[in-house]
Amino acid sequence: MNSSRHRPRCALGLSLLALLTGVAGCSSADDGVHAAVPGPGAAVTRLCQNLDKALPRKVDGQDRGDPVPASALTAGWGSPAIILRCGVSRPTEMNDPDADGAEVDGVGWLIQKRGNGSYLFTTTLRKAYVEVAVPAKLAAADGSAALVDLAAPIKKAIPEGIAD
Repeated sequence: MNSSRHRPRCALGLSLLALLTGVAGCSSADDGVHAAVPGPGAAVTRLCQNLDKALPRKVDGQDRGDPVPASALTAGWGSPAIILRCGVSRPTEMNDPDADGAEVDGVGWLIQKRGNGSYLFTTTLRKAYVEVAVPAKLAAADGSAALVDLAAPIKKAIPEGIAD
């Protein structure tokens, strides 16, 4: 956890669905966004901490405003928020040879379009899995605009390879 960050906390209980998707609205006065914090091992946590230091202040034109609870493993931009979670588990969809994928500026991604028009992207062939949730409002045609801003920091902080 990055102790230099201080963010207001919401006193709301999250449903299991909100924890699984990683993002849920908070109805208190701070209008913060919740993101479930992954629990990777020490090596992946170090990579994710390095990524947190390299992340941009803006993604897809949206200002950074990190979710709660505060963690170097999560980041957010805009409202509704683009949410990044580093150190997530390997998605089972990566086992599907027909799964959608793309490469954006040298970073490979698994693409999952959700029924509500949002997208979930997960890095491939990196030493840590990085997940980026893009809400429908910011998804445009294919939801990948945010990935352009995130490619360079991911390449810098998360080496190529296979995550454990």
